[in-house]
Amino acid sequence: MRIDRRTMLAGGVALVAAAPAWGKSAKVKADWYDQAIIIDALGGVGDPYAPVEEQLRLSDRAWAEMVATGVTLLRDTVFPVGNVSDPWGDYQRDVALKQNLFNANPDRLVLVRSAADILKAKREKKFAWLYGTQDTSMVGPELDRLAQLKKDGVMTVQLTYNNRNLSGDGALEPANAGLSKLGRATIERIEAEKLLLDLSHGGAKTMAEAAAHAKRPLVISHTGARALTDHPRNVDDATIKAVADKGGVVGVYFMPFLTPDSHPKGEDLLRHVDHIANVAGEDHVGIGTDNGVLPTTLDEATKAKLKTWQEQRIKAGIAAPGEAVGVYPMVEDYNSVDRYRRFVRDLEKRGWSQARLEKLMGGNFLRAYKDAWGG
Repeated sequence: MRIDRRTMLAGGVALVAAAPAWGKSAKVKADWYDQAIIIDALGGVGDPYAPVEEQLRLSDRAWAEMVATGVTLLRDTVFPVGNVSDPWGDYQRDVALKQNLFNANPDRLVLVRSAADILKAKREKKFAWLYGTQDTSMVGPELDRLAQLKKDGVMTVQLTYNNRNLSGDGALEPANAGLSKLGRATIERIEAEKLLLDLSHGGAKTMAEAAAHAKRPLVISHTGARALTDHPRNVDDATIKAVADKGGVVGVYFMPFLTPDSHPKGEDLLRHVDHIANVAGEDHVGIGTDNGVLPTTLDEATKAKLKTWQEQRIKAGIAAPGEAVGVYPMVEDYNSVDRYRRFVRDLEKRGWSQARLEKLMGGNFLRAYKDAWGG
């Protein structure tokens, strides 16, 4: 069985630094968070409490906890990633599965096709669900497929995953050969379709060349600062700045790659957020946890599922350095239902104002989405 992010989520996994340059600022009001648009720009929707993996209707407990997080929107991945044998067929099967999940929860989920849908979800106390890819392997040279992705509800397209595809080199390719001619044409078609370009998982040269080639605002939805931790999944300051200069947003993940030992603490995450905010500017930083909205329950059953998932990634050659059995895809200090709220409080202690936190926690990505899709 293919262990993708939804399978992992269903098994129980929702997968002292200097102060920021702006210094100390006003106290954050206690009630602003619940009124704000909170966006997690990369994660997964799943139910760790479902009695069987195939259950499509979210359990009442899972739904109550999703609401308790205060998250407005989560961007989910339509698979596949990597160079699989039938990428278009895998894509069609996964988007159909997601549509079935949506159809089982129409009173709770809003499928996002415009920025207005995000505001609608907030008003109606529903959960905004955004589809995106983490590869263009399912597109390849058939660029008309991007129009079909959009018809299916896919609104963000990530150019590469960890390995090389026809568009360019991913983060793990030692040659770091950059963007291909097809990659440039793919970016142009993504922009022509008014989809949002995502450079996460790209090789350093691929990301730099893609940011330079892009004409519209783009994102790196989930990454860390390479200046703090020299890891291929993290991004250098020049590319952070290039994305910001195009009006884009760089999201920080809650992942092991934030430290060389693959076991980051909460303080390490906060340092990466501070750094990217200082380099990009407060209007160009966000979060993309690369987890699910719900926390991980590290019981023996979940650990066994994670072990299988990790071994499969390693065997497939898509695991990044530091990925290993026993290394969990999270920052354990923030592994709780209230993690987004605690994360905000911890940044407040570092001098972040309410206005800056509102931008970080959703305002900046909301602007990028509106620029890409309208609404």
